[in-house]
Order: sequence, then C-alpha cells, then structure tokens
Amino acid sequence: MIMTSVCMLIALVLTLLLGVPYIALMKKKMYGQYIREEVAKMHAGKEKTPTTGGVFIIVSILLASLLVLFMAEATTTRAFVILMTFVFYAITGFQDDFKKIKGHKNEGLSAKGKLMLQIAVSMLPAFYLIFASQTQITLFNFSFDLGWFYPVFAVFMIVGASNAVNLTDGLDGLASSCSIFAFLACTVICLLNKQVDIAIISGAACASCVGFLYYNKKPAKIFMGDTGSLALGGLLAVIAIMGKFELWLIPIATIFICETVSVMIQITSFKLFGKRVFKMTPIHHHFELLGWSENKIVIVFALINAFMGLLSVCLYFLSRGLF
Repeated sequence: MIMTSVCMLIALVLTLLLGVPYIALMKKKMYGQYIREEVAKMHAGKEKTPTTGGVFIIVSILLASLLVLFMAEATTTRAFVILMTFVFYAITGFQDDFKKIKGHKNEGLSAKGKLMLQIAVSMLPAFYLIFASQTQITLFNFSFDLGWFYPVFAVFMIVGASNAVNLTDGLDGLASSCSIFAFLACTVICLLNKQVDIAIISGAACASCVGFLYYNKKPAKIFMGDTGSLALGGLLAVIAIMGKFELWLIPIATIFICETVSVMIQITSFKLFGKRVFKMTPIHHHFELLGWSENKIVIVFALINAFMGLLSVCLYFLSRGLF
C-alpha cells in the first residue's frame, strides 16, 4: 500500500514536470492535431493543438513503476511483461500519430496494419499466461479453464480495450478522466489481492492520468494522441489479465465499452438498414449534437465510470468473501 502510494506520487509529479517542456517543444515544432472532417465544425478551435502527449504519460509511468518496483523488491517477470506490452503499444500509437503529423491530416496507419501490430504485441502477455498455466477465468463462484484458447480471449480483450480507449479520446479530458477511475479500481483490486507488483504499475497509470488531465482538461493544451490512448487501453486490459480478474474489466471499463458498442451499432444499422441509430459516433459526439456541453459530457461520463469502478471493487470482494 505504501509503495503503491509512493509510486503514484512520483508518477504524478513526473507527469506534471515533463508536461511543460514537452508541450513547449510540440508548439515550437508545430506538431498539432488534425481534426476529423465530421467534427471539424464542432472542434474547429482544436486544430493544431499539440498531440502525442502520451509520450510523457508513458515516460512517467515507466520511470515511476521501475523505480518503485526495485525499491519494493517487487521486480517480477509478469511486471516486466506488462511494461513491455505497454511500451510496444505506445510505439504502435506513436507510429500512427507520426504518420498523421507527417501527412498533415487525420490519417495514420491503415486499420489493417494497426490491428496486426496490436495483435502481435498482445501475444506477449497471452502466451506468458499459457506457459505460466494461468488460463482459468473466474466470475463469482464460476471458474473455467480456456486452455490453449486463452490467447484468443486475451488478445481480443487487449486489442479491444486499446481501441476502446482510443475511440473515447475525442473530447478534452474524456479519456484521461475515465482512465483515472478505471486504473484506480484495478489498483485497489490488486492491492487487496496482494499483487503489489501489478498494483504499483496500475497506480502509476492512475496518477499519471491525473497529472495529464491538468494539461488535457478543457481547453486542452495537448492531446494524448494514439500514443497515449492505445497504450493506456492495452495496459488496462493487461493489468486485468495478469491480475486474473479479466471479466471484471467489463464493468470497470463501462464508458470505454459503451463508446465502442455505439460505433458497432451505428455501422451495423447503417449497413443493414441504411439508417443511423445515433446522430454521430462514438457516442460522446451524439451527446454533443444533442446540445450537451463538452464539460458536461466529460463530467457525466467520468462519474459513471467512477461509480462502476467502485461497484466493481465491492462486488469483486464480496464474491471472494473478503469483506
């Protein structure tokens, strides 16, 4: 508990400190965000806002996690697998952001190319658990072993969570504020399960998102870009998988899942019936077009994720008989 708190403090301070020079550098180099044509009118003022803010989120999480893992003598193999997956996802996201910046438009890696990279990276934790013989998933009193099908399940979770956070990153402070509560819930679960190594990393991610929110709240001084959103989403899923509370990620990541499902519903409905269910997706844009202010959407969505995170923690430990 103490070492996790120390890690969170270090990550928070590092994020706040690194943000100042990084934003200044991005502004100097004119590395800004290019807005989707569909939302250009609503978000015209955000054009050229510096992006790739995920870089100093990743650096902060890595430095804080590694430092405290060594201090706490909690340098486990699974901790390094989590951090390696996190770094590789960050590299994938950075490639996407860099291509957008270089091309001066909101088109990065191809959807197929990005998906292939995400799948390849997510194989690392998936097969680690296969060889560690940890292929069971549990929910309440039900437990079943997926065996060699576990990698398919794990890859689906990691890639899905990564893209879900990426879809949510469409309003100032939305992805970062929702991530705070998701990582906080994971940190509490890991601490009470005595998984100190994972709790340290999760705590670092939670605190770094708090620090980033200082720069990302409306009006955003910088966006996290795919560098941050793909990496944070992947990290969230890997933490749940390595912590063996995989299915509990569903309520913990409620907002991220709703954003993704809204896109799936919209695409399916339009292809099958030629009609749109929502005014625009992901669903936060639907609420914008209904007249909700950006701040209202962020606050409501963050509060929903906070409530679901708290509910998830309570139900998880009630199911384990730990209360």
